[in-house]
Amino acid sequence: MTTVAIAGAGPVGLTAALVLARRGVEVTVLEQGAGLAGESRASTFHPPTLEMLRDLGVVDTLLGKGLVASTFQYRERGGDPVATLDLGVLAGDTDFPYRVQCEQSKLTPILLDALPDSVRVRFGHTVDGVETGSHGVRVSTSRGPVRCDWLIGADGAHSAVRGGVGAEFEGSTYPERFLVASVDEQLDAALPGIAPINYVFDPDEWLVLLRTPDHWRVLLPTPADTADDLELRCLPERLARVADLGRSWRIAHASLYHVHERVAPRFRYGRVLLMGDAAHVNNPLGGLGMNSGIHDAVRMGSALADVLAGAPDEVLEQAVRQRRRVAVDHVQRTSRANWTRLRTHDAEYRRDLRELAADPAAARAYLRRACLMDSLESTA
Repeated sequence: MTTVAIAGAGPVGLTAALVLARRGVEVTVLEQGAGLAGESRASTFHPPTLEMLRDLGVVDTLLGKGLVASTFQYRERGGDPVATLDLGVLAGDTDFPYRVQCEQSKLTPILLDALPDSVRVRFGHTVDGVETGSHGVRVSTSRGPVRCDWLIGADGAHSAVRGGVGAEFEGSTYPERFLVASVDEQLDAALPGIAPINYVFDPDEWLVLLRTPDHWRVLLPTPADTADDLELRCLPERLARVADLGRSWRIAHASLYHVHERVAPRFRYGRVLLMGDAAHVNNPLGGLGMNSGIHDAVRMGSALADVLAGAPDEVLEQAVRQRRRVAVDHVQRTSRANWTRLRTHDAEYRRDLRELAADPAAARAYLRRACLMDSLESTA
């Protein structure tokens, strides 16, 4: 028997474990993999997330492994920047007026190392069933049952915990897949003035260029119904159209995936909580998914710790309601707007961006929302 079991040892699950363990709560983490996932996946950390990781004692290690990005750009395909936004205008709002570019696979070992010895992390434990009752939860796993007072589902978009409590995952799938290529290139010479983060307008083939510590990452839209091997064979030609290097780009890794926008009806089912991708998913434009998931873990984990310490149940209820509203009203709305704007020829929007970049007060208001700072100030 453990007080809280957490399904999933990704950034969200391990953050929740650290939040609870620092409050003296007994925690067991159940991870289906044999070890921590090594895929790059999310790679942008926003200012409020950095503040949370500072409070958990891990931000300095993360900063040592990542790249500080003080600016990001909107650009025209094959042309000059439309606008460069400087996160320095947030200096009065946060100790971290920048984004940090670092793959999530570099954060999870940091979180794992920060967990106290009292936290049990069980790899190779695949959750395959959940039974809830008034006095606790029984979790069926590939290595036998685990009993707990509370269960947190942080086990991703295909969450077994969400399925185990019978929660729907309503929403939609985008009409195109996203192709992400990590490349062993230095793009600064080929694209002079490029920022660490770049959103490139084009109604036919928009794209995103992101710098990470190990690679440049290129994200391209791809038809939903073509064969994967065909699209991967066409990738070198598509990259050559992004920038002509006089040779083929060096591709370290490439993957294709469908993109969904979905949310569970509730984030709490009795003594079961859903967080991160288990509760809500969105497109990756703007880097909001992992960040909002970490915010789920901190806010809902802290509220659960309060209830376990004697606070009224309404404290947790309020946190759960607030996090779902953020997922719908901030995360999904903003990420979909980012996708829509990249695909259009909207001259007025481009003019607005130029004016925004030139106006520190307007830029600050825009960036507070883009970086999820305002979402944390919402009330239930």
